[in-house]
Amino acid sequence: MNYRNIAFILSRLASMEGIFIIISSFVAWYYGQDDFMPLLLTGSVTFIVGLIITYIFRKEKGKFGRREGYFIVTFTWIIFSLIGAIPFFISGYIPSFADAFFETMSGFTTTGASILNDIEALPYGLLFWRSLIQWLGGMGIIVLSLAVLPILGVGGMQLFVSEVPGPTKDKLHPRIQETAKKLWGLYVGYTVLETILLYYGGMNMYDAVCHSFTTMATGGFSTKQASIAYFNSPFIEYVIIVFMFIAGVNFSLGFHLINLKFKKITRNEELKLYSLIIIVATLFIAGVLYYTNGLKDFEEDFRDALFHVVSLITTTGFITEDYLQWPAYLTLILVVLMFIGGMAGSTGGGIKVVRVLIVMKNSFLELKRLIHPTAVIPIKYNGHSIPDTIVRNILAFIVFYIVIFVISTVLVASMGYDLETSLGAVAATLGNIGPGIGDVGPVENFAHFPDAGKWLLSFLMLIGRLELFTVLILFSKAYWKR
Repeated sequence: MNYRNIAFILSRLASMEGIFIIISSFVAWYYGQDDFMPLLLTGSVTFIVGLIITYIFRKEKGKFGRREGYFIVTFTWIIFSLIGAIPFFISGYIPSFADAFFETMSGFTTTGASILNDIEALPYGLLFWRSLIQWLGGMGIIVLSLAVLPILGVGGMQLFVSEVPGPTKDKLHPRIQETAKKLWGLYVGYTVLETILLYYGGMNMYDAVCHSFTTMATGGFSTKQASIAYFNSPFIEYVIIVFMFIAGVNFSLGFHLINLKFKKITRNEELKLYSLIIIVATLFIAGVLYYTNGLKDFEEDFRDALFHVVSLITTTGFITEDYLQWPAYLTLILVVLMFIGGMAGSTGGGIKVVRVLIVMKNSFLELKRLIHPTAVIPIKYNGHSIPDTIVRNILAFIVFYIVIFVISTVLVASMGYDLETSLGAVAATLGNIGPGIGDVGPVENFAHFPDAGKWLLSFLMLIGRLELFTVLILFSKAYWKR
C-alpha cells in the first residue's frame, strides 16, 4: 500500500476536523464558559499539525485501490475519535480518557450510547461538539471530504463504497464528488428544516440545532438528561418522528422525490417493508398500551408507540419514557426492531431492511428450488435480478453479525454482567442504537462498565457503523498479502 499517500489524506482530514472543533470553541466563547480554551487549543493544534503533515506528503497524491480505501476509512474514524475525545478529557468534564473516547466514538458512529450521568452539567461548547460529531458521522466523514476536498481522485469510489451504509450504493451522479455534494446538500436541507420546526415548536435555537444534528444522524445524543421527554411537547415529538423516519430512508429516494420520480419511490420494495414494519409494530404496541393504561388516551399511547418504534428501528435512540416498563413482549418487539435497523443508504445502523428482505426472499425461493432442483430461479429486487455474489455477501454479513454478537455478549457477561444487560449492551453498540435493555436501558447508561468493557464496546460501535467487512478485512491475511 501507498502509506505516504494514506498519510497525506488522513492528515488533510484531520485538519478538517480541527476546523469543526474550532467552530465549537466559538460556541463556548459566545456563552462565556470554561470549555473555550480546551476546544480552541485542540482544534488549533489539530489543524496546524494536519497542515504540516499534509505539506510534507504533498507530492504523494496518486491512485490507490480498495486496500487503501478500507484502511483510510477505518483509521479516519479511529483518528477522528481519538482527537475528538481530547476536549472532553483536558477540560476535566470527562476525566477518564477511556470514557472520553467511548463518548466520542459513540458520537462519530451515531450510536448515542453515553457514560454521562448529568448531561446538563457539560458546558454549551462541549455539548455542541458532542452533537456536531454525530451530524458529521451521520452521512460520513469520507463523503464530507469528497464533497469539499477534490483530493482523492480515482480512489474516491473505493472510499464511497467502503463508507456508505448498506449493501447497495445508488450512484446519483457519474462522478463521485458530485454524488457526495448532492447527498450533503440534501442532508443539510433536512437539518435546516427540522431546526426551524423545532424552534417554532418551543425549543431555543441552541437546542433546536443540536437535536436536528442528532436526529438526522440517527444518533440520539440530547442536550438534556431526560432526552426528548424533557420538552414534554407532542409537536416536538411528532417533528422528530418525521425526521427520524426520513433519516432512516435511503437518501437517494429523496432525490427521486425532488425530481418527481414517484414510481421509483412507490415501487421500492425496501421502503415498502420499512414502512410496513413501522405501521404494524406501532399499531400493535399502541393497542396494547391503550388497553393496559385503562383506555384513557389513545393519541398519547399511539404517539409513545410510534416514537419508540421509529426511534429504535432507525437506531436513533431518542426516548420519551422507559419502554422497559411496558409488558415484556413489547420490549421483545422493540429489540427485534433494533436488529433490523434502517434502510440501506440511510444514516441508520443495524442489519438493514434490505438484507432482511433479501434473506426472506432467498428463504422462500429455497422451497421452490427443493421442488425444482434444476430450475434457475433468481432473486429479484425492485424488478431486477440480484447477482449471487450479493446474496452470498448478505448471508455472510448476517453470519458474521450473529457470531460477533454472541462472542461479544459472552465477553461482556464475563465481566460480571447479567445476560440481559450483556445482550442489551452488545445490541446497542453493534447496531449503533444507544439505549438497550437491562442495566443499559433507556434511563440508564454505560458509565458503570470497566475500561476494558468500554474499549470493547467502542470497537463494536466502529465495526457496526462501517458494516463489519470494512474493518474486519484489515485482520485477514489476504488483505496484507501482495
